[in-house]
Amino acid sequence: MIIKEIDVKSVMTKSNLPVSDYSVNPYVGCSHACKYCYASFMKRFTNHPESWGEFIDVKLWPEIKKPEKYAGKEAFLGSVTDCYQPCEAKYKRTRALLEQLQGSGISISIATKSDLVLRDIDLIKTFPNARVSWSINTLDEDFRKEMDRGVSIERRLAAMKQFYDTGVQTTCFISPIFPGITDVKAIIERAKRQCNLVWLENLNLRGDYRVRILEWIHEKHPELDGLYQDIYSKKSRAYWTALDEEMREYTKAEGMPYLRDDDQHRSPFGEPPVVVNYFYHEEVKKSAKKE
Repeated sequence: MIIKEIDVKSVMTKSNLPVSDYSVNPYVGCSHACKYCYASFMKRFTNHPESWGEFIDVKLWPEIKKPEKYAGKEAFLGSVTDCYQPCEAKYKRTRALLEQLQGSGISISIATKSDLVLRDIDLIKTFPNARVSWSINTLDEDFRKEMDRGVSIERRLAAMKQFYDTGVQTTCFISPIFPGITDVKAIIERAKRQCNLVWLENLNLRGDYRVRILEWIHEKHPELDGLYQDIYSKKSRAYWTALDEEMREYTKAEGMPYLRDDDQHRSPFGEPPVVVNYFYHEEVKKSAKKE
């Protein structure tokens, strides 16, 4: 792992995401090295010859002056990196950011695959409407190990429960859903008593990881070749439409509110958990531009 420190003018970047005003990434690169990582496009801006997942740039920024100017805004921590990847234990850049923003009135949401976030639970819960989400797209540890170097699914779920029990809003982010592999209902059943929100997001294949994932499917699950060709070459929506209907029926039977991505953007939290379908990214993008 190649790790170096870099100076940046600011870590707060205005966001074009529909879920936040600012995107915040204390690191460039991520040692979790997820095979399906959409953020791997960041490599072309770094001048790193190493593969994605083999380098990390640690951002050093001037201390935030007048953090109160962010009052009423929302920051999303971890849009193109994991703020709690292993190097955070040493460099503590995410913690430094939280300390600088504490008391400013900004809301925060954090996306991670780690349980290192537990270190900062006392700090995180001081922020208004703090939210923490964990990416979980399988309960099968063998599959998880094939796809990423994050902590085990059980450790993610245990961290989620501790935050939930503390009163911090938690999200189970079932992403990406691998057609024919990810058992969405099983994950919801496992997590529903310790999260306020469930997000569903389909596997998008683009960039250099498209070939990598399709080759992996062919090698490990050749019986799914036809399905993946239908979805990712022929652009069929049939699988996602069927899963959408299945989720609609399941959540109705379980008494869970169920929303489509085009129903709203700032997802409400509830008890039992609200389930939100984010399958159709192009619709989210168009709607966000319209707003």
